[in-house]
Amino acid sequence: MESIKKYLAEFIGTFVLVFFACGTAAVVGCDTEGGYFMTALSFGLVIVAMAYSVGNVSGCHINPAVSIAMLINGSLTVKDFIGYVVSQFAGAIAGAAALMAFVGKDSGLGTNALFEGDVAKSIVIEIILTFVFVFAILGVTSKVSNGSVAGIVIGLSLTLVHILGISFTGTSVNPARSFGPALLVGGDALANVWVFIVAPLVGGALAAIVYKFLAGKKEVK
Repeated sequence: MESIKKYLAEFIGTFVLVFFACGTAAVVGCDTEGGYFMTALSFGLVIVAMAYSVGNVSGCHINPAVSIAMLINGSLTVKDFIGYVVSQFAGAIAGAAALMAFVGKDSGLGTNALFEGDVAKSIVIEIILTFVFVFAILGVTSKVSNGSVAGIVIGLSLTLVHILGISFTGTSVNPARSFGPALLVGGDALANVWVFIVAPLVGGALAAIVYKFLAGKKEVK
């Protein structure tokens, strides 16, 4: 039952992320300075809200890139990793479907796109963005005493990578967040979504390996 609760929490958290954050991107767009920063901020605010809502249940990963990092550093079992990822993808698809009912497929649903049509550049930028985001998560969650501020730090870190990344790929750093909208929009978004699945997973794994090396066994759970 405890595992089911964790998976449900991950489903809800990812649903909210896609519905509200991708929804903001779809509604206000990123063509103006205001829309650009509103979108970046909305992703961060959702993480803050969910961290203090479901964080005590599942840890509020709501992102396979975070889950793979936690698997590597020993904080997550293989069974729970699979359960988390399935729940995250399901939540993202449900969130995108709910969003599409309000704004329609033509809104883009906050899908990602290749930077200058270049797969290599897009992969590199997504790996870097995800590395920084997950590295910050590993650092702030490594000490129990940081618990009261962890959600804020993580939310601001996601806002940070969006402020830079939106102009490149729209910022994924989250395979589930990218897959849900892309699945429903189709076309180029779906054809290229593999980039936004593979690159964040690589970035998250690298962050875990580097952090584990730097922090040592003393701080890594």
